[in-house]
Amino acid sequence: MTFRTLERRVQGQKTSDGDGVKLTRVLTHDLQKRLDPFLMLDAFGSDESKDYMGGFPDHPHRGFETITYMLEGRMRHKDNAGHEGLLCSGGVQWMTAGKGVIHSEMPEQENGRMEGFQLWLNLPSHQKMCSPAYQEFEVHSIPQVITKEDVTVKVIAGEFMDTDGAVQRPSTTPIYLDLHFPTARVNNFELKIPQHLNAFIYVYEGSLTLVEDSSIETIAQGEMAILNNDGDQLCLSSNSKARAIVIAGQPLHEPIAQYGPFVMNTQQELMQAVRDFQQGLF
Repeated sequence: MTFRTLERRVQGQKTSDGDGVKLTRVLTHDLQKRLDPFLMLDAFGSDESKDYMGGFPDHPHRGFETITYMLEGRMRHKDNAGHEGLLCSGGVQWMTAGKGVIHSEMPEQENGRMEGFQLWLNLPSHQKMCSPAYQEFEVHSIPQVITKEDVTVKVIAGEFMDTDGAVQRPSTTPIYLDLHFPTARVNNFELKIPQHLNAFIYVYEGSLTLVEDSSIETIAQGEMAILNNDGDQLCLSSNSKARAIVIAGQPLHEPIAQYGPFVMNTQQELMQAVRDFQQGLF
């Protein structure tokens, strides 16, 4: 086994989306080819209701999947395919936009903290026009493993230590893990990430040390670490409490044509998506 090494660090870009929701765009458009099959990662978190109360009113998607992981707060999903769900602290919503869906994501709280992530996962060309789908997982239905190092691992997608995650996707084989390191020092916590998968870490509390074969690299809170595809094992250490998400997936190696919430393979398909939306065909 060889350890994955640090390729580069990325600082997210402060921005807003929806009706003025403040967030940090961690995985930006320029990283889509490098981190194929992932298209975007937003991190949001605020104790101020003015930063999130506008929510995300009705808006369209086509050609990919959205994965919303709520650390704290309450957000309601509704779409024109008839799906509705309330996303609460610790829960996950996995929506497949497929050939087209119009949905909203609106807060169901007027105060308190709202924090979480939204990840966009591309669909392969032969699945981009599939029927829209929606899955909702409450916190207690997401598999969880506590390792011998006392690290708690929530397995949202993929597999960890023979535990299957809540979601499996054969085409992109995504791994989505939420790691909770305890207050005590943890040395050399290891997890397997096959070398052919593109992978990154985002630390959202505390800091972690990436242990390489002959050196170490510290990943600070708010940093994304893109990992080289030079090993099949990820090794992490911590000196105090820390939390991070680890995400990996099988690259599709297909062209990406994007216009806002539409992600297709060609400009012609993209123009058709816009026309279909404008004509009310979603």
